[in-house]
Amino acid sequence: MVVSDPLTGGPWEVDFPGSIDDTGAPEPVLHTSAEPGELAYWVSFDEPQYDSGGSGPYRKAQIWARYLRPARTDAPSDRQSNDR
Repeated sequence: MVVSDPLTGGPWEVDFPGSIDDTGAPEPVLHTSAEPGELAYWVSFDEPQYDSGGSGPYRKAQIWARYLRPARTDAPSDRQSNDR
């Protein structure tokens, strides 16, 4: 899951699902705002997305680790159907 920064609202318009792409290895983020040792990952988006500036749509981008969260998966229900 790609998430927006709660303080700035960027760099994406909305939170959205995507998958880390294995075509490129994670790379160090070389930016003054980066945390020490922070990596950026190539992420393919499930649906094209726009950035917080309105540019796009993008299908893939390099995303800083701080904006990535594990995708939520719903656990199978333990309840049995009583509709029989």
